[in-house]
Amino acid sequence: MTTLLNLLSALALLVWGTHIVRTDVLRVYGAQLRRILSTSIKRRSLAFLAGVGVTSLVQSSNATAVIVCSFVAQGLVTLTPALTIMLGADVGTALMTGVLSFDLSWISPLLIFGGVVVYLSRRHTSIGRMARAVIGLGLILLALEMITAATRPMIQGAGIKVLFSTLTGDIVLDALIGAIFAMLTYSSLAAVLLAATLATSGIISLKVALCLVIGANLGSGILALLTAASQNVAGRRVALGSMLFRLSGAIVVLPFINYLEVWISLLTKDLRFGVVAFHVLYNTVRCGLLLPLVDPMARLCTRLLPELQKDDDAAIAARHLDPGAIDTPSLALANASREVLRIGDLIEKMLLSLLPVIRNNDQLRAQQIRKLDDDVDKLYTAVKMYLARVSREELNDKEVRRWTDIVTLTINLEQAGDIIERIVKGIENKKIAPQRTFSDAGMTEVCEMHARLVTSLQLGLSVFLDGDLKSAQKLLAEKEAFRDLERAYSKTHLIRLAGETQQSIETSSLHLDLISDMRRMHSLFCSTAYSVLDDAGMLRRSRMNVGDDPVAAQARQEFGDYSHPP
Repeated sequence: MTTLLNLLSALALLVWGTHIVRTDVLRVYGAQLRRILSTSIKRRSLAFLAGVGVTSLVQSSNATAVIVCSFVAQGLVTLTPALTIMLGADVGTALMTGVLSFDLSWISPLLIFGGVVVYLSRRHTSIGRMARAVIGLGLILLALEMITAATRPMIQGAGIKVLFSTLTGDIVLDALIGAIFAMLTYSSLAAVLLAATLATSGIISLKVALCLVIGANLGSGILALLTAASQNVAGRRVALGSMLFRLSGAIVVLPFINYLEVWISLLTKDLRFGVVAFHVLYNTVRCGLLLPLVDPMARLCTRLLPELQKDDDAAIAARHLDPGAIDTPSLALANASREVLRIGDLIEKMLLSLLPVIRNNDQLRAQQIRKLDDDVDKLYTAVKMYLARVSREELNDKEVRRWTDIVTLTINLEQAGDIIERIVKGIENKKIAPQRTFSDAGMTEVCEMHARLVTSLQLGLSVFLDGDLKSAQKLLAEKEAFRDLERAYSKTHLIRLAGETQQSIETSSLHLDLISDMRRMHSLFCSTAYSVLDDAGMLRRSRMNVGDDPVAAQARQEFGDYSHPP
């Protein structure tokens, strides 16, 4: 029992080490790695090499699959180069398995000790995160040594030999067990290295080890399919194509497994080297032969997974909130920023539809505004839940400020949508139903405020996107001017009332509510200037506090502790 527990703990340590390396490399270099993948699609050879290189760094073809599937789902990469990258990823993970199969146990203590020293002193920096990845690599090497030590007593155990003897004889069953183990450990690398170690110890035969290796490749493909299940049809096609490539390789090779066992036995007496070499050669040859077939495979996957007819819900689903980027805060925040800008576009559409409702009593536009507000609410919820999943501990000071900016703008835009919907309801109840009209002067004032409101929304989104200081200053000045304009138009409206203008008397309450609501919306749109001006030291503390308090209260209500990440 103790021997079995030692083996299980060593396997757990191996899986944990690969997880640490994958996670921290993606957190530090995730943006660069994704840029490499997205810009290497012009030539097939570059796409293949990009898949090899990125997967070698993160030590997980499944991690590469998550990235590539999200690219295709967002329309950034087409299916053919994505399948090419995935073939390269299969070769990359095989090469890393070959490297880790060498006896590097002597370097493991150095990696762990050095990594811990650097990590404890630079914990919240990129260097500290890479030090954690170094610790993970040291744990992988330590785990491999522990697995070797744990399997030695098993050679003498009759019960263990009987247990593993059930794996011999049925190549399909052995491959299935290899696939299941790769899925349970979330790593084909762990499955292959364990198979090599067990074969070296004599616990399983070389034939069984080779079947486990082929099964581990299939298990990795199944993992990619399960991970891509949350993507749209385009993203799922990548995982399907990669799985079909792996399955075709297994179908071709498994019938010849007996011959391969004999050939490997003749070429080398080192079974560990033989199993790992087979894994490397199998994936390299398979992917090399399948590389010319990526175009037919892309067409096949398109037929097997046709595009579904879009409905209304699909049209307003979040497009940029890639779950695979959660472990890379900079990418997650960039994705959230893009989705918030999309909310801003919906608010602009609502504003442009609002003027015909006010001026022409357009009921059709009023219905469209309500539908757009529902879309804004759905995207707002999606962004809120996405930001809540971003680890606060992994955010540096700059990322914390960006997180706060995204939260602030998200809340402000959602509130602006509610204000527009409230304006529409007021127009229907107080103007359209009783068949009243604004005076010509009043309508002119509303049109001018509306035009400036749209312009400020566009400028506010631009400031949020690029953080331009001059634009932020212009936006804050426009806020002052808009507030003065609202006061002036309130006075002119009162003058018209004093002159007993019939139209002004009938629509007085609606008119004052309308320009007041426009001023509130304008303040929400201008809030993006605060962060830029504050960073430049040009914002008065009293003004920032007054402007930020309502948003901070809303953030605490909607996001809890996340409203102030450390």
